[in-house]
Amino acid sequence: MEIVTAARPAPGAPSLRFDRNEWAGAFGDLGTDFPLVVGVTLAAGLDSTSVLTMFGLMQILTGLRYRLPMPVQPLKAMAALVITQKIGGSVLYGAGLAIGVVMLLLSISGVVDWLARVIPKSVVRGIQFGLGLQLAILALREYVQADGLMGLALAVVGFLLTVVLLGNRKYPAALFLVLLGLAYSLTVKVPTSALVEGLGVGLPKFHVPQWPDIVTGFLILALPQIPLSLGNSILATRQILEDLFPERRVTVRQIGTTYALMNLVNPFFGGIPTCHGSGGVAGHYTFGARTGGSVIIEGAFYMLLGLFFGRGFDTIVKVFPLPILGVILFFEGLALMRLIRDGAASAGDLTIILLVGLFAVGLPYGFLIGMLAGVALASLMKRGILTLGTREP
Repeated sequence: MEIVTAARPAPGAPSLRFDRNEWAGAFGDLGTDFPLVVGVTLAAGLDSTSVLTMFGLMQILTGLRYRLPMPVQPLKAMAALVITQKIGGSVLYGAGLAIGVVMLLLSISGVVDWLARVIPKSVVRGIQFGLGLQLAILALREYVQADGLMGLALAVVGFLLTVVLLGNRKYPAALFLVLLGLAYSLTVKVPTSALVEGLGVGLPKFHVPQWPDIVTGFLILALPQIPLSLGNSILATRQILEDLFPERRVTVRQIGTTYALMNLVNPFFGGIPTCHGSGGVAGHYTFGARTGGSVIIEGAFYMLLGLFFGRGFDTIVKVFPLPILGVILFFEGLALMRLIRDGAASAGDLTIILLVGLFAVGLPYGFLIGMLAGVALASLMKRGILTLGTREP
């Protein structure tokens, strides 16, 4: 049984780069990460220095380990429950430790390898399509409209700028988007003096999760998260890495193990539960990243905020306007949805992709229901019991 540590680079790993495209790619997942980090920190009453510093550290270690744009993201199902139900930090830390143990057992036992074999590619594509659709809807419904007409105008400018520059290696779109957002915030929303007042040095706080919090966290936060993590954080992430970096062999066991290790460390230092994710890979790659340099840059950014601006957290969150984050999030979602093109040649596969994706978006526990339904349909098709149609030549 193989246990992968964060300190050892993967075999055949490429050199890390820190050029302008890696810098641009570093912001490709900001639309997903930043609002969730902020929302969880405020809702659970967490220490912002601990949260930001540990979130950044996990990114840096992941970038060093994989040397690919392998993202670190907050656990989305957990984050949604914490934000909507105002669940406290102690239970959240307990849930993080619990899911770390579960994922470690699933990885070293080979269960994730078995899942990778039995879940067909069309189902994984459906999970990616559903997540992409979720991100795009969230971007358009919540983020783009967050600042009224002025914010909407900002989003339109950002969208047009991205359309013109997306894929441009000389003038990366994300750098101009971030500069546009900063200029807007510092002109309209946040005075520079407020940033200076929030400057100060802080360190993460040590915390030992207690058994009652671990049990409660497992039951109310970890269990709803596990299906999404297996589908998106592990299987779909492995698939998109295979799509974008076919020369690299990253296994589901490796991804599951680093996922587990992050959550076995985070709770003891006030960090929120984290995972990998196919959307983050798509976001980093779409905006220019090709190595782990982008993830290290993003991690350094969060560590800088945590160590030196933690006490000014309420001010810092206003520096990154939601309309600009919405534009980034929209293109991240679009990149995920485009992946279904390799299943479009088969009417059966396309039907499964669309059904899984729509179930994921439209139903409670949709990723679990979609995954189970997709596997069942694919099995019936393989045995010739069910025919979902064929495409005319």
